[in-house]
Amino acid sequence: MPEPFVPDSETHGLTTAEVAQRRKQYGPNAIVHPKEHPFALFLKKFWAPVPWMLEVTLILELALGKSAEAIVIALLLVLNSVLSFSQESRAKKALELLQSKLQITARVFRDGSWQQVPALDLVPGDLIHLRIGDLAPADLRIVDGELLVDQSALTGESLPVEHHCGDTVYSASIIRRGEASGEVTATGAKSYFGKTADLVRTAGSASHLEVLVLGIVKWLVTFDIVLVVLVLVDALVRGITLSHIAPFALILLVASVPIALPATFTLATAVAAMELVRRGILVTRLAAIEEAASMTVLLSDKTGTLTKNELRVQSIVTFGDATDADVLFAAAMASDASTQDPLDLATLAKAQQLGIKPVPRATFSPFDPATKRSESTYLDASGSEHHALKGAPQVLKTLITGGEEPSTLTGTLVDLARSGSRVLGIAGGVASDLKLLGLIAFADPLRDDAVEILQQLAGLGITVKMVTGDTPETAASIATQLGLSGKVCSPDNSESTCAVYAGVFPEDKYKLVAAHQTQRAIVGMTGDGVNDAPALRQAEVGIAVATATDVAKASASLVLTTPGLAGLVDAIDMGRAVYQRLLTYTLNKIVKTLQVALFLSIGVLVLGKLVVTPLLILLLLFANDLVTMSLASDNVHPSKDPNHWSVAALMRTSGIIALAWLLFSFATYAFASLAGLSQRQLQTLDFVALVFSGLANVLLLRERGHLWASKPGTFLLLASGVDTLVVGLFATTGVLMSAVPVEAVILVFIGTLIWVIVLDFVKVKLVTHGTALLA
Repeated sequence: MPEPFVPDSETHGLTTAEVAQRRKQYGPNAIVHPKEHPFALFLKKFWAPVPWMLEVTLILELALGKSAEAIVIALLLVLNSVLSFSQESRAKKALELLQSKLQITARVFRDGSWQQVPALDLVPGDLIHLRIGDLAPADLRIVDGELLVDQSALTGESLPVEHHCGDTVYSASIIRRGEASGEVTATGAKSYFGKTADLVRTAGSASHLEVLVLGIVKWLVTFDIVLVVLVLVDALVRGITLSHIAPFALILLVASVPIALPATFTLATAVAAMELVRRGILVTRLAAIEEAASMTVLLSDKTGTLTKNELRVQSIVTFGDATDADVLFAAAMASDASTQDPLDLATLAKAQQLGIKPVPRATFSPFDPATKRSESTYLDASGSEHHALKGAPQVLKTLITGGEEPSTLTGTLVDLARSGSRVLGIAGGVASDLKLLGLIAFADPLRDDAVEILQQLAGLGITVKMVTGDTPETAASIATQLGLSGKVCSPDNSESTCAVYAGVFPEDKYKLVAAHQTQRAIVGMTGDGVNDAPALRQAEVGIAVATATDVAKASASLVLTTPGLAGLVDAIDMGRAVYQRLLTYTLNKIVKTLQVALFLSIGVLVLGKLVVTPLLILLLLFANDLVTMSLASDNVHPSKDPNHWSVAALMRTSGIIALAWLLFSFATYAFASLAGLSQRQLQTLDFVALVFSGLANVLLLRERGHLWASKPGTFLLLASGVDTLVVGLFATTGVLMSAVPVEAVILVFIGTLIWVIVLDFVKVKLVTHGTALLA
């Protein structure tokens, strides 16, 4: 192997003293960030809006002396904090993987000699030498030599790129061929690789689920505070002591806080995550399942995601009387697997596929960036020496010794370039009669299922946009093959008419995701390389494909373990199923909160009575949560279009249904009064009516059509049956409440069935006219 060049006076490298000085100025060739103790980070998870909601509820429960309920809430608080902490640690894991890539050695010229040093010690101005197989340890400018560089992990370009004197080689690029020396221009976080790592650390989108929960809680608590104020004012007017009315006011506030909402959301997404694992999809962030239901834009990386990230012979063009076999034979003779050049490997693979076997060579010269060709000689059957050349067509045509330049050469080269192909010329013959035999076009082929998957995604209402580091011409050609229609845009253009983004670098991908998010799009991003990591982290739904690097997988929220994007369709369907379950739970919780709060408040304000005792309200909360949490595995129909949460629409829909159930509650109260039941028995029957109506409301809201259109899930049916039997048994035997006649409970049960059927037709009308957020 040749020795590195001897530096001249202009490129003399650095001395030890200069290195020490520059290390103080620039720091180590590493990505350094201040570290905080893990326990301190964990404690911070208890200081946020959602934890505040649970903590306030915990204090209220302790104030009421409900230690069992307080323990449950404390467990929920810890669970939510642990989940949040684990999500944050994923970003740190991705960052550590990026940093580990820099832990290599480098050949550096210091103090007048070449030496091996840890890449961590490199500083700007160092002179380093790169050879085939090396990983560039920093950004550098070539000062001597030429290289063929694979930078697909950084820029997304599938084809290796030739670099000459004056060109910049980015850190983390792989040297495929050649040798060169270069001056380090950037290290650590200042390099392209380091900037990518920093983007992974800082990237991340807000949880739409958390925003929803906060919006609902804020609305319900505000509503109940107004009712509590009215009740307290009424109590003062009537001369009722504060100690008598305070427990009621407190329990009214407790009833408005959806204690089980975060846990139910977590349970629903966890159940879906386990199902996705069975389908070959790993979920690293549970919220991404729900976000997948709302995803409107998919920014899909091209290389390794839509294409196979492997060069293949796409087409062969022949000149004169040469055949495809002649062209391919000469190309194979001018190729060698030991070079590991992707073009050589693709040529030999095609030759082997067609049964074309090279013959023994007399000489072989691998591709040289200076001559832009590879060449071999061999003897034919008569003993004549033949030449086989493969390289740049513009170079080979100058070496022709037999015949003229093909008249169609220029036009063919233009057409192939427009198709996005990498084109090599092939020449062959004896030295005195060397002819241009033809051209071979190489391309990174599409995945077999790419077009079909994109059509399926479009059918799900998702706008797919391809993101690539290729030129606009190449990108346009591939987009046409994929069936993507729209403009080919630069990375700084986020217009809705853009279908393809060409010439994209790491920072561009991150910024593209963020730009679409500012337009209120729910963004998905697919990718496989280091360059995709920041965008995967920033997107609501980051999807790492099966061939992804460890860094990309650590940054993504969904990891596909099977080739292609078929798993993404499954993830979207599952996400939309989860959305339907969570929508049912949320609607039901709001309806029951409004129904109960209004029933209790109107009872005090108008009738001057507690229509239900505080103890029975707590029992009601547990009875309802037992059933509604079983919605996490209910049978549902995923929607055909992206789903969107709207607190205003939820409240409007819930308000209509809550008023209907409020009428039922007062009808039960009137029935109990006319039946001559005592005040205690009346409260028991009101409690039974609230439980039965809650169960019926779940069945009403779980189906967007008529409630009998689909069968409820097994756990939902089981929980509803157990709830009905236990509450009925408690009410008729007087456990924790005054006993009421069995006939009264049966009549309330029948009345509930009749009323839910009436409400079912109202609900269907709401869906038909688009008034409700149920579709």
